[in-house]
Amino acid sequence: MIKSTFGLTKEPFYRNEVTLLPQQAEALEMIKIHAQHGGFSVIVGNPGVGKSILREHLENLGKERDAVVVSFTQTMHTYQPILMQLAHSLQLDTTPRKDLEKELIQVAHKHVQSQKTLYIVIDEAHLLDVGILRKLRLLFERFPKKHNLVLLGHPELMFRLSMMCNEDIKSRISYSRQILPLHDADLTSYIVAELAAAGLGANTMDEAAVQVVLRAVQGNLRLCRNLCYASLVAVCLDHQRICTVSHVNAALQQPHWRSHEALLKQQVKPKREQK
Repeated sequence: MIKSTFGLTKEPFYRNEVTLLPQQAEALEMIKIHAQHGGFSVIVGNPGVGKSILREHLENLGKERDAVVVSFTQTMHTYQPILMQLAHSLQLDTTPRKDLEKELIQVAHKHVQSQKTLYIVIDEAHLLDVGILRKLRLLFERFPKKHNLVLLGHPELMFRLSMMCNEDIKSRISYSRQILPLHDADLTSYIVAELAAAGLGANTMDEAAVQVVLRAVQGNLRLCRNLCYASLVAVCLDHQRICTVSHVNAALQQPHWRSHEALLKQQVKPKREQK
């Protein structure tokens, strides 16, 4: 709808290639640096702050000749399925057997001998049992130095690793970063960049509309993207070309933008109606 209304060839806010924001770009560069000496990286952040975009850029490293990337986007809750998926990604026979770990280590050494860097990325790592993380740590300690095990998860992952009983895992972390909610200036730059990338001018969303978006999303990148897109849909339905406060408010009327308390109040009928 948006492409046909505005005469675009690209969909705004839902493009395939999204540019990394500064804190994401810095995290990616540090992960690449630590991979040269055997890295164990932990990236945490609340849902929607940009971890998924970072994961996608890590996966894109696999397109380069000197990198092999194994990405777990659906967290396995047991150790054996992780080994099986790792073996499949490294083109090993995935038939369950006792020496699978040994073969994985041998294949990893072959990749490194051919001048390749290994990146093993596990998303939603906060869902993993600490016992599995401990087994993974022991496995990757036997991998050649040119690799990086990257855990992406919610802040609770770091809280768990900070417990004294998990010191053996935490002490081996070579790099960690918390992806924070974005400042208003960064989000504004993101909105302008996304509009420009799709072929729209910065004034497609007027200043007042942008301010309403910023107040509603509170630094959350994913919420910003979703709200901007929904607001542009409202513009199209209104047969307009400029997004105003009324269009953003129209999007915010949808129940999923309401707080828990607001939804509860909505279910309570006024006393006059109850009579």
